Amino acid sequence: MSKQIEFKNRDRFIQLGIAIAALRKMRGMSQEQLAEKSNVSRSHISAIEAPNLVRPFSLDVFFNIADALEIEPADLINATVFPDKILRNRK
Repeated sequence: MSKQIEFKNRDRFIQLGIAIAALRKMRGMSQEQLAEKSNVSRSHISAIEAPNLVRPFSLDVFFNIADALEIEPADLINATVFPDKILRNRK
């Protein structure tokens, strides 16, 4: 059964997925390596990172991903927050 995501959380999940993908790439890891280290499937990692797909995931998965990326969970969350100044300044 699929859970509905509140609209206000949609962008949060997308930003978190983008941050995970960026940090994974900076760490030189493939999706397969991150999946293995975080004990989730590669397809789940792919769905989490996809910017056009909202894939909610549990805190357990979130903590496992943060550990696999060797980052504090709070720092991973903070990496996804864009100040209003940036969001309002569109080209």
